Amino acid sequence: MIPFNRPALTGGEKKYMEQVLGGRKFSGDGYFTMKCCRWFQDRFQTKKAFLTPSCTHALELSALLVEIKAGDEVIMPSFTFSSTANAFALRGAKIVFVDIRPYTMNMDETLIEKAITHKTKALVPVHYAGVACEMDKIMSLAGKYGLYVIEDAAQGVMSKFKGRYLGTIGHLGCYSFHETKNYQCGEGGALLVNDDRLIKRAEIIREKGTNRSQFFRGEVDKYSWVDVGSSYLLGELSAAFLYAQLEQSEAINWDRMENWHNYYQVLENLQVKGLLELPLVPEDCEHNGHIFYLKTRDREERDALIKYLKQKGIMSIFHYVPLHSSRAGEKYGRFHGKDSFTTKESRRLLRLPIYYGLLQSDVAYIASTVQAFYECSESANHVK
Repeated sequence: MIPFNRPALTGGEKKYMEQVLGGRKFSGDGYFTMKCCRWFQDRFQTKKAFLTPSCTHALELSALLVEIKAGDEVIMPSFTFSSTANAFALRGAKIVFVDIRPYTMNMDETLIEKAITHKTKALVPVHYAGVACEMDKIMSLAGKYGLYVIEDAAQGVMSKFKGRYLGTIGHLGCYSFHETKNYQCGEGGALLVNDDRLIKRAEIIREKGTNRSQFFRGEVDKYSWVDVGSSYLLGELSAAFLYAQLEQSEAINWDRMENWHNYYQVLENLQVKGLLELPLVPEDCEHNGHIFYLKTRDREERDALIKYLKQKGIMSIFHYVPLHSSRAGEKYGRFHGKDSFTTKESRRLLRLPIYYGLLQSDVAYIASTVQAFYECSESANHVK
């Protein structure tokens, strides 16, 4: 069986974790935590990076940081994971969902302005599959209406929009290092703070609302509770594991991109025939090979293809059920405008296996199996 995902391992994780075990410093903000944060700050040119226990925690920290409260509205796509909405619903906000662009599965930036009201506090673009949203338009709207932009770049580490890394364009950016992501430590995340005004408070909120970090830097003579907060620090063993992956970021990125392009090259003929649709990456976007998906004619065909691939030893999956159609989505949110594409496109989407170390021979087998499915389908239709 070819699994859908196999968490990346580079070989350096054990060595760095053993260093942590030898040093007996296991809580957050240790040596490897600082190494990871500096890596992001130097490489991505972000003002400040903080490791968190997950991207979910980074989003929740963001909601606290921009002071989301009951009665506020936050605009985002419905085609996303529940964490994107939960972070703001937990603060009492109403989630306002807008439709997506079918060719990227990202929030349609042309629909945002009509969804903005006097209650709107933030915009949350989700960069699906590591392909950027139209950030120029989104940032322009944020400036026009005085809104915060919080990038959900869980899938977008190493991806770019017009040469800028995703997560560094909005006021805040959130990353995931879950084991399903390109760079992983089992569970983990990061918050990038790109607005100087938010750095000091972000440091306090993630330290349970205390000025503990200032105390350790000698800036105050004792630390105390000064603001609301929670425990948003990643443990040092996880940080050591993650740093080994960041050191090999180029190799991991190259491997995934090669497999992504191999899929595309083999399956493109099916798109030319009009049998399926492949991902479209806009010219201004540089993605990271996080997801390779295809779109079938409809949900029935997608489910049949998933079943067929499984019979051939290949695990494939669909992706998000739109949040606005869920029980919690109906309770905590509302869909603004017409759902022209969100539901329809989500029902057609199928994700193929892609991970660091996936063999080219496996990619060839998976792609040829997809081709075989459509050859069988064409033959059956011809007989009919």
